[in-house]
Formats: sequence, C-alpha cells, structure tokens
Amino acid sequence: MLQAKRILLIIGGGIAAYKSLDLIRRLQDEGAQVRCILTKAGAQFVTPLAVSSLSQDKCYTDLFSLTDEAEMGHIRLSREADLVLVAPATADLMAKMAHGLANDLATTALLATDKPVMVVPAMNVEMWAHRATQRNMALLQADGIAVVGPESGVMACGEVGAGRMSEVPDIIAAAKTHFSGPLGRPLSGSMRW
Repeated sequence: MLQAKRILLIIGGGIAAYKSLDLIRRLQDEGAQVRCILTKAGAQFVTPLAVSSLSQDKCYTDLFSLTDEAEMGHIRLSREADLVLVAPATADLMAKMAHGLANDLATTALLATDKPVMVVPAMNVEMWAHRATQRNMALLQADGIAVVGPESGVMACGEVGAGRMSEVPDIIAAAKTHFSGPLGRPLSGSMRW
C-alpha cells in the first residue's frame, strides 16, 4: 500500500526522534520513497548523517541553503510528496503548525504544502495535557491534519501517562490506512488512530 508513495518525513526535536530512524527504514521496507527534513532541535537527538544514510537521500535542514533554496526547496519538497508525516511532532512544532508560523525549513514546508499531513505527537505528560496543546491539536484536526497517537506509558523523564510517540508499526498502519481511504481517497484529518 505504500509502494512508490513519496513521504516527506519531518523529524521534530524530542527524545522520540530516535524512533524516526526505524520509521525511515520501515517505510522503505513497505516500498515508500522517504525524504527527510530534520529540525534544528531534532538534530540534537539524531544526526543529519544518520538520517541521510538511512533515507539514501539528502537530509534537509536549512531554509536558507543556497543550493536548495535556489530551487525553492521548501515548496518543492512539500509538493513532491504524497504525504507529509511529522514524527515526532513536539508541542512547539504543533503550535507553530496550528498558528501558521513558518520560521524554519520544516514549518515553511508545512505551510507551503498542498498535500495531506499526518502528525505523530510526542511530549511529556503535562505538556500533552496542557490546554494550549489541546487547543492546538483541535485546530490542527479542524484543518484536516490526521493525528496518530499519542500513546500512554512510561516517558523518558520517568513519568507515566499519555504523550509517548506511537510505535513505528502503528504509524505505518496509519499511513497505509490513509492511502486506502474510502474509494481510494485519503481519509479525513479529523480521524484519530
């Protein structure tokens, strides 16, 4: 179901970013072509070299790259994809998305895309439960963005509750479901997996 699908994976900054490396490989195992944008914060958890090596493509990081932006890279990247997948989607990244802020390559690509977007939230229990995060989540869903998770469990900080990034097989299943919507159409963003 993901055969020859082009997925733009945006990797946000959080400890769950390490799961994105497995996600790249698993998406490829399903036949998808994966391009990656790594946020500045995401690069604190995984390296551009690791992302590039696994995706077998350049890891995009800089909005103001002379080589990439000469071709309007943020627009090209977002428009060439069949699906834009944000994993992990941090509270900060989701807030920027919800309010249309575009101050780096990831958020500019998200604002420039005309393709479906799916977010996979990952953050601390209290951050997830915060009213501002829940308002932002409601705005994203109202805008048609699909949401996968988050899950409940033990966090990196030792707390227990909702906020864990969904596991890679669940993200893959959600992407497959997206592409196999009713009559072959993508599913609405208001659905949560």
